[in-house]
Amino acid sequence: MTVYGNFPGSRPRRLRTTPTMRRMVAETRLDPADLILPAFVREGIDAPVAISAMPGVQQHTLDTLRKAAVDAVSAGVSGIMLYGVPAGEKKDARGTAGTDPDGILQVALRAVRAEVGDDLVVMSDLCLDEYTDHGHCGVLTEDGRVDNDATLERYAEMAQVQADAGAHVVGPSGMMDGQVGVVRDALDQTGHEDVSILAYTAKYSSAFYGPFREAVGSSLKGDRKTYQQDPANARESLRELALDLAEGADMVMVKPAGPYLDILAKVADSVDVPVAAYQISGEYAMIEAAAERGWIDRDAAILESLTGIRRAGAQMILTYWATEVAQRLRR
Repeated sequence: MTVYGNFPGSRPRRLRTTPTMRRMVAETRLDPADLILPAFVREGIDAPVAISAMPGVQQHTLDTLRKAAVDAVSAGVSGIMLYGVPAGEKKDARGTAGTDPDGILQVALRAVRAEVGDDLVVMSDLCLDEYTDHGHCGVLTEDGRVDNDATLERYAEMAQVQADAGAHVVGPSGMMDGQVGVVRDALDQTGHEDVSILAYTAKYSSAFYGPFREAVGSSLKGDRKTYQQDPANARESLRELALDLAEGADMVMVKPAGPYLDILAKVADSVDVPVAAYQISGEYAMIEAAAERGWIDRDAAILESLTGIRRAGAQMILTYWATEVAQRLRR
């Protein structure tokens, strides 16, 4: 072979020659501390219930939830986000089980805090959809629309009972206008100044939520397009971001993660607060389903998907693989 001068003058492949070399020069690293485990706890069951659309994920009993929290701590996971699944007969139009001090989520918060204390950041989903008989994230008007301001009053109540139950962090996820400010005021006025708010800043109306509906036993009728963001819009997310920060958000989040990496990068470049992303149920289910059919390498796909989210700017990633991946990273 004839070599002309010093061509090629630059050889980037030199830095890809061995696994150790690639690890040394990696620009993005995953760490167990980056991960948060979403977990579902269901009222009235004495054994965990598998979620068919999310292989490997289950609706927990209080006992298995405690164990999941302990396992997460042992793996080095930073947080756990809890979702309550009430008994069907306890759902009503106002989602009163969500503000009952003895409702399933509040009971679960107390149980997890008693089990792990401050070794895990215990987070709670602050939304009404799991508890309403219509499945929407708020109170409805007589003509079936979600009433923004009436819903905010309910969120203020939820914030108080979740904080009383031991939540370190509340996550208002309903995409109501003004929700962060109302929740912050409610927490501060009830002596919970130290409870943080993880704002669901850019939560898109996504087709990828399907398996989650099974996980929480959703009663949704219709859709949430009048309050969740339109997938076609990007600038709108930055407006939501500015509002959440002005209202007192301690952390902000983009949801879903994978289909919205561009939004995640914009948000991460715009703020000086921690940024989270939620790898949601549909993202999880697609990888698990493809791997089950032998179409992709499951473990490699999981790590690649999480690395992409981290590379786009997420400092914290909510993922159903949190404990599994954390254990793998620590080997």
